[in-house]
Amino acid sequence: MESVIILIFIIGYLSITLEHPLKLDKTVPALIMASLIWAFLAVGFHLGWFDVIDTYENAYSIFPNGTALTGDALHEAEHGFDNTLLHHLGKTAEILIFLIGAMTIVEIIDLHRGFEVLKGAVRTKSKKKLLWIIGILAFILSAIIDNLTATIVLITLLRKLIVNRDQRLWFAAMVVIAANAGGAWSPIGDVTTTMLWIADNVTAMGLIKFVVVPSIICFVLPFVIASYLPAFKGEIIVDTTEDEEAGRLLSSKTMLFLGLGMIVSVPIFKTITHLPPYMGMMLALGVVWLVSEYIHPEEDFTKERKHLYSAHKALSRIEISSILFFLGILMAVAGLESLVYGVSESGDPVGTLRYVAEILNGAVPNQDVVVVLLGILSAIIDNVPLVAASMGMYEAPTDSLLWHFIAYSAGTGGSMLIIGSAAGVAAMGMERIDFIWYLKKITWLAFIGFAAGAIAFVLLTGGTMGS
Repeated sequence: MESVIILIFIIGYLSITLEHPLKLDKTVPALIMASLIWAFLAVGFHLGWFDVIDTYENAYSIFPNGTALTGDALHEAEHGFDNTLLHHLGKTAEILIFLIGAMTIVEIIDLHRGFEVLKGAVRTKSKKKLLWIIGILAFILSAIIDNLTATIVLITLLRKLIVNRDQRLWFAAMVVIAANAGGAWSPIGDVTTTMLWIADNVTAMGLIKFVVVPSIICFVLPFVIASYLPAFKGEIIVDTTEDEEAGRLLSSKTMLFLGLGMIVSVPIFKTITHLPPYMGMMLALGVVWLVSEYIHPEEDFTKERKHLYSAHKALSRIEISSILFFLGILMAVAGLESLVYGVSESGDPVGTLRYVAEILNGAVPNQDVVVVLLGILSAIIDNVPLVAASMGMYEAPTDSLLWHFIAYSAGTGGSMLIIGSAAGVAAMGMERIDFIWYLKKITWLAFIGFAAGAIAFVLLTGGTMGS
């Protein structure tokens, strides 16, 4: 019966990967997959088809050694199953609450036209200079407000700067590379790094220490090469009239710097209090929400229009489907992690994902190669389930080089295809970027950056085998 659960996961995974050809929102298969996996786990557990293991490596069975449990022993086994489910739900909820808080703050900033202030940074007619300005903004912003949001903000900015769509496509594509590279070294820059950070696999300072240099190389090298391409030679006309108008609004500047500052304060809050990151994000949201109640764009400061700038309006703009997708995929992976599928070399029961990891390590002894392959796969398969699976596959201490290399590979590998990352999908949707066009024009640049960053990581750290 274990094969049925694995088959459900494979079918669900394929449905998520083929989201665009199937014209089906990936949230749907994620939720169905998670529900069915846990339903089969529950039924199979009570019928004695298979055992369940929790994150503390305690195995539970209704029929140990083929004999049915009764009384207190049966109650303890059932309680163990329930606690396993609740534990995974709690860990998943930590990530979801964190993301909801961050997304709400970003929406509040946007409602107050905070991001329009950034347009004032663009004061050039040179395509090459504009490329670097946009790239640096994407790299820095993605580390603060996440790569997806940074991509949306900067493509919106590009639309107001570059009228010619053919020219704009090149800049939008390069934003994807810079945003993914910038998000890889920050605990709040990408969903995958956030997952690793909340699970205590990495620390904020550890990410900066080990991943920032490879990420910079991953960003800079493609941009250096692109600077010599014909697409980035010559000049464009930049209209800064609206930039100056937005820059004069006190509310826009206030909400921009307050919002970004509060998001950046979350890792500091965790370091000082040792509380989970979502507590710091709740505090940050509360402060930004409080200020947003009393500050509005000066020209619209009326009670009738106040609701247009409220946190309630911001909450209504959050993509709840994305939150539900994370819920589904993380709980589905947790189900595989909890299903006892074999025994380790020491004879202890191990979950399905850990069992796969041991087989993989036997087939490919070099762990660095495995992580690089994971990065390449993340260009084809969503990196969230890939990282979630890797977290269940491997056991390593906090700030192990393994986790940092996974953060880099999964975060930047998706740039190699336009559908390989949330930032790429957003750019594809906003600018109707053709898959084949991106494959021909941009993929080779993204691959050079990814490969150079991976080599730099191994050379600077000695690779994951030394951790």
